[in-house]
Amino acid sequence: MAKAKPSGSKKPRLQAGTRGKPALLAGGNPQIAKADGDAPVQAYIAAIPGWKRDVGRRIDAIIVRTLPDVQKAVKWNSPLYGIEGHGWFLGIHVFTKYVKVAFFRGTSLRPMPPGMSKSGDTRYLDIRETDVLDEAQFANWVKQASRLPGWSGK
Repeated sequence: MAKAKPSGSKKPRLQAGTRGKPALLAGGNPQIAKADGDAPVQAYIAAIPGWKRDVGRRIDAIIVRTLPDVQKAVKWNSPLYGIEGHGWFLGIHVFTKYVKVAFFRGTSLRPMPPGMSKSGDTRYLDIRETDVLDEAQFANWVKQASRLPGWSGK
């Protein structure tokens, strides 16, 4: 698989994916062009390597089942989920050993997602290969997060 390789500078040099597949950046995060809608999110999920792809599918399915009118986009190589007129409430990012779900107003959720962030309101849920996702709790967080003012991403 193609991966980002360091060049002379600190910025990674991105290599094109093989056989029409997106390149994978550090940690296996797919490099998907910035775009709005379901199609780029589905392309991101399809490009996630290994067991993490199933986690991405489950997360996306729970969000859509919970909020059928959710807005989607890929920005900064991460799928974002939001409510039109309210901003983004959740983002996903793939790392080598886990999938990170960021709730941008997570400190307002009850109970709070377990992962702390250096950024004020954000809380994380890290999902590892052997973790069991509590789908009811996740859907509850999605519902709560969708009702809060979101992140504009600008």
